[in-house]
Amino acid sequence: MRKTETGSDALLLENQLCFPLYACAKEVVRQYRKPLEPLGITYTQYLVMMALWEYGRMTERQLGRILHLESSTLAPLLKRLENQRLIDRLAPEANKKMLFLDLTEKGRSMKRQAEAVPEAMRGCIPLETEEMQVLKSLLCKAVERMHGETDRE
Repeated sequence: MRKTETGSDALLLENQLCFPLYACAKEVVRQYRKPLEPLGITYTQYLVMMALWEYGRMTERQLGRILHLESSTLAPLLKRLENQRLIDRLAPEANKKMLFLDLTEKGRSMKRQAEAVPEAMRGCIPLETEEMQVLKSLLCKAVERMHGETDRE
């Protein structure tokens, strides 16, 4: 492909950090489709399920904070999981306005089947173990700093 003159290299794709991050994330999510197919859920739904398996009952707001997702993204996603009978939205007697998300028995039992997903995904990013650890560490640090969740070193 031919590069055009822009007067500046600032707009060249090859000079953008965001582009390889986007392309890598898109490819990883695409590769999750096959191992998630037997579960009948998408990658983002899988993230919701993992959060609920790990932390248990929580509010939509708490889930949004954990996954860095807005309510407008979570609401339809949670509705689909509820329609699949994987989660329930529960209102406590004391406060009918506050809804809690919790796993159904079907959602809890799905965890056993989901345990095969990480193994199926192992190696989807062809880097050495040390490189993967550095990449993960840098990505986590960047997310934390963008969300103001940690002190600057």
